[in-house]
Amino acid sequence: MQNERLRAVMASGGWTHASLAGATDVDPKSVERWVNLGRTPRRATALKAAEALGEDIHALWPALRQARAARAVSPELMALYDQRADLPVSVFVGLLAAAHERIDVLVYAAVFLHEAYPRLNDLLRERAAEGCAVRIAVGDADSENVRQRGREEKFGHGIESRCRLALLHYRPLASVPGIELRTHGTALYNSLYRADDQVLVNAHVWGVNAYGAPVWHLRRHDPGGMFDTYADSFNAVWETARPVEA
Repeated sequence: MQNERLRAVMASGGWTHASLAGATDVDPKSVERWVNLGRTPRRATALKAAEALGEDIHALWPALRQARAARAVSPELMALYDQRADLPVSVFVGLLAAAHERIDVLVYAAVFLHEAYPRLNDLLRERAAEGCAVRIAVGDADSENVRQRGREEKFGHGIESRCRLALLHYRPLASVPGIELRTHGTALYNSLYRADDQVLVNAHVWGVNAYGAPVWHLRRHDPGGMFDTYADSFNAVWETARPVEA
């Protein structure tokens, strides 16, 4: 079934499949499926499209409203913790140790992992040796966003020092096959610890150190869900990050 509303809006605004695809970072074939087959994109992509077209997202894709109304809690949510300090390090270690295909870590520092589990580098080497692709992105201590986070947390230069310490911890892995190490200077909204189709998301709260902020544990359920949103976020940061030389 065609999406007549989307077709009309695109026609009135002079949008082509290719131009809308460019505005939403998807393949033109995806836009063609939205228009001609009535497919519904994932929410994040639909929001981009609606903003570009100047339309209400639910007017273009009513199914998104229906899906949200029918499900108050995401089926991808496995657990929710009041703060990171509530999780024993064994939860993080166990998650990473169970990975077979991919490990992604996006943090500013998270030195608590190495401090509480000195074998972390050995674990990551073992996972890489078994064919698991490992990507680690730590904060660039010299970036303005890292310095700003220190001011927000009233931690001064402490976070910059932690970023440098984290890099010292991970640097021996820079030459290990299957492991990539980069530094990033993004304004980090969440720390991510991904292992295959599961991820621990440590939310960042203004003025609160990460150990005092909430954590949710997600398992991928359907394409375009919460898990994919965070996975896409990691990939976007990774593209901006700078490789660390061995």
